[in-house]
Order: sequence, then structure tokens, then C-alpha cells
Amino acid sequence: MSDTPSEPVPDITVVVVNYNGGDYLNGCIASLARQTHRNFETIIIDNNSADDSLARLTEKPARLTILKQTENLGFARANNIGATMGKGAWLALLNPDAEAEPGWLDAMMRAVSEHPDHRMVASLQFNLRDPSKLDGAGDNYLAYGYAWRGGFGHAASSAPSAGECFGPCGAAALYPRDLFLEAGGFDERYFCYHEDVDIAFRLRLLGEKCQFAPDARIRHAGSAVTGRTSRFSVFHGVRNGVWTYVKNMPGGWLLLTSPVWLVGAILLLIRGGFRGAFRATWDGFVAAFKGIGPMLQTRHELRARRRIKPAAMAAAFTWNPFAYLGRQIDVRPFPPQNPK
Repeated sequence: MSDTPSEPVPDITVVVVNYNGGDYLNGCIASLARQTHRNFETIIIDNNSADDSLARLTEKPARLTILKQTENLGFARANNIGATMGKGAWLALLNPDAEAEPGWLDAMMRAVSEHPDHRMVASLQFNLRDPSKLDGAGDNYLAYGYAWRGGFGHAASSAPSAGECFGPCGAAALYPRDLFLEAGGFDERYFCYHEDVDIAFRLRLLGEKCQFAPDARIRHAGSAVTGRTSRFSVFHGVRNGVWTYVKNMPGGWLLLTSPVWLVGAILLLIRGGFRGAFRATWDGFVAAFKGIGPMLQTRHELRARRRIKPAAMAAAFTWNPFAYLGRQIDVRPFPPQNPK
């Protein structure tokens, strides 16, 4: 019988989904090895990469598990596998093309301790190649059915203070692991893109809230493998954006906002034409409506589980379309806490 003490149960399960991450993955995993918070595990789900990114790892965290898949399962499903495998009470997601500052995990744990009623945490994201620019300060959701990463491309000096935002960007997010799984995890039909906005919407319908933690800092390349304006990215972004809107938006607000959504869809097609992405945009819309039946069924199921009133949900949206066009930051002061 061994008298070697067993490792403590990790506080946090960090999941990294890799697909041909190249040298980006090495930077990502090395940044986790340098975390000041030590009681965590790291799970890499490799989606059948064809490169040698796993072999390039030079600095690894103490508790690292690598699970190789025989096919590309997609970002959504791979994260769900990692979340199910994990043992931590908290689930942190980090993209393979992101590098976390040493205090990233500590900052998120401190945030949920200070604001326990905001159990989703969004990180402050800088551009990996140009840290003078923001990659994002939380995800925002326009009431008319369109989402964006707040502050993307803005000066880093414009980063806001701590507060409430719609949801966390999945490139660097924290959730209670049991809550993530109870909600069904990421919607695997999405494959990738918009799954973070979708689960934030679903969790908000269950009464959960998200906070932006400016001390939880990462640097993110963004779409380093798929390409931000590739056909793949545009198609999945458009299709999944429609599904998120149709599946989650409360009925009254869906009827009220749909005319503006339609105008937005036309403008997206026009923009796609100017950027050489008309066909990818069109195909995304076509695929969205071809798959609308299962989304309506899910909508019915979500409505039965909803714990907040539509008016409360509407308060979490951004209503100014110009905020979307300018990728403005929408981080609001924390509401006053009820005295105990």
C-alpha cells in the first residue's frame, strides 16, 4: 500500500481544443504552466490534427491530459468531451491560439468570489500580434439577433472596468462546470463559431449572469487556423448566428425584432458581396433555414426550462444598432447587491 499522498481534486478544469495549432499551441500550454494558481488540470482535446503541434510542446503544466480524436469533431463537441472528463468545480476554456497571463486563473477565481451571483466570467483579451489593440472585452448581443465581441480592434486603453456583460467569449471563459453540463454544454450542431454566445443566452434564460474581469488577461490571435474571413468562418458564423437567434429569443421579442433582423441579413449579404464572401454568406443563411426544424424543437424545450421573464432577458441585450456596427464595448456596472 503506497503512502504517497494523492493529488487534490483540481479547482479548475482547463480545456484546450486543438486542430493543427502549430506553434500557437505551444505558447498556449506554456502560459498555463506559468499560472500562479496551481490547483488545476489541463485537458487537450486534439481533433485529429495533421501537424506536429502536440510534439512541439516544450513547457507543460503539472496535470496534463491529452486525448487524441480520430476525426475532427468540431470545437463544440470537443469542448463538451473535455468538460465531461474534467474533475474541477470550474471549467475554463482557452483557445489554442491564446496565451494567458500568469494571473489569469487567479483573477477569474477572485472575480467569482467577489461577485458570486455572476458565475460566468469573461476575460480581457488583447491582440496577440499587436497588444496595443483589444481582441475583446466580453460578448455582446444586439436585441435584433446579432452578436459581437465588445471592443474588437479598439485601442487597449479603452478596456473597461469590471462589470456585467452579456456573456464570455469562448476563447477565454469560465463557467461552473456542473452548470455548463446541466445546460447541455455547447450545441454540437454548431461545430464551431457562436457556440459561446448560444450557451451564454441559454444560461441567461436560466437566470445566470456574466461578469467581465479586467484582471483576467489573455492574448489571442483569433481564427488562426480557420481564417477570420474564410468561407468556413463566414458560413458557420452566419448559420449559427441565425440558429442562436431563432432558438433562444423569447417569442414576443422575436416578433418585435425580426423586421430589423431581416434588414441586418440583407446588409450582411451586401457586405459579403463587397468582401468576396457573398456565396458563403448566402449559403450560411440557406443552411440555417434548412436546419430550422430541430432548432424550433430545441426552442420549445428551452421555453419550458426558462426561469426569467422576457423583460429581464431584454435588459441584458444591447438595443443600439450602432453599437454593433462600431463593435462598441457594453460592460455595465454591477447592480446593487440585495442586503442580507
